[in-house]
Amino acid sequence: MKKAYLDNASTTALRPEVLSEITQVMAAVYGNPSSTHSFGRSARVVLETARKTIASLINAEAREIIFTSGGTEANNLILHSAVKDLGIRRIISSSTEHHSVLNTLPQLVTQFGIRADYVNLLPGGSPNLKHLEALLQEDIPTLVSLIHVNNETGTVLNLQQAGMLCRQYKALFHTDTVQSIGKTEFDLQNLPIDFLVSSAHKYHGPKGIGFLYINKKIGLKPMIYGGEQEKGLRGGTEAIHQIAGMAKALEISYANLDAERQHITSVKNYLHKQLDVHFPGFKINGQSNDEQLFYNITNVLLPLPDDKTAMILFHLDMQGVAVSRGSACQSGSVKPSHVLKEILSNEDVKKPSLRISFSHYNTNDDVDLLIEALKKMV
Repeated sequence: MKKAYLDNASTTALRPEVLSEITQVMAAVYGNPSSTHSFGRSARVVLETARKTIASLINAEAREIIFTSGGTEANNLILHSAVKDLGIRRIISSSTEHHSVLNTLPQLVTQFGIRADYVNLLPGGSPNLKHLEALLQEDIPTLVSLIHVNNETGTVLNLQQAGMLCRQYKALFHTDTVQSIGKTEFDLQNLPIDFLVSSAHKYHGPKGIGFLYINKKIGLKPMIYGGEQEKGLRGGTEAIHQIAGMAKALEISYANLDAERQHITSVKNYLHKQLDVHFPGFKINGQSNDEQLFYNITNVLLPLPDDKTAMILFHLDMQGVAVSRGSACQSGSVKPSHVLKEILSNEDVKKPSLRISFSHYNTNDDVDLLIEALKKMV
């Protein structure tokens, strides 16, 4: 049976070059990078070369890159440390954030007595920056935490505008860029961002590794205590094979960015044309005149009966097609997507919506498989 993997916002396939890099490092560079002998020094070279490579690709400094287990850990480290170490008394976020932010805020409110404010949303789900500015006018030590590309709908936050508002009102700015690093350009020397997170498995790297960017002017304390690894912010021996694989994945992603972005956009446009032919009346969730959508994610509301909603993913899986109804973090949940609940009516949120997300490995043939599988549900 032919299969189509269209769930790349959840995770991506390893590039062959990344797999080769990981296995080579695992086989040949097994020293502890904290050891002073030659085996340790060789491992340290791999570690710091990867750090410099990643920093150069997003125009940051190597000392501003801290390795973590992924986006969830990095988001938690920033939010907790900002409150504990930087005197933050309020966090401004949105109700459509990734769960690693959304579920952390109530814990910080309970534990530290801080205030959590949520910015109003535009019709498609993007934060309303006018409301953000109104919130920022209150003089209270504040961290703004807003996702760059929403992991369910692909709505895009204007980082320059949001960051400049934070600078204007002396707030710190943290953005979750898990869905966008490796898929669009970043220039952290010129973007007003204080904290940024990335996870390698979203751009064809290994799972279980990511990085955190901390502006060099800001000092945090560790959430994981131990040795002096990662400038003392994250104790524990670094997984250099994972880190080397991440650097290789990011390097290849940026080397091929223009061509792969063009290819993915073409496949996504083909999907929309086929949906228009076979499922007229479908809607793109998050689409609004004032809001941009990211090129590799589309979330569609299908003109199918409500009773098809519960079994749609199972049916598609049986046909060899992998998509999702929302974030992979809530797979298996019977609850509707928290993002779609914010932007759809009570009636529409009960209807079948699918998040379809692409990589450069996808082709129009994958779209055809999806369309044929959906037609069997009518």
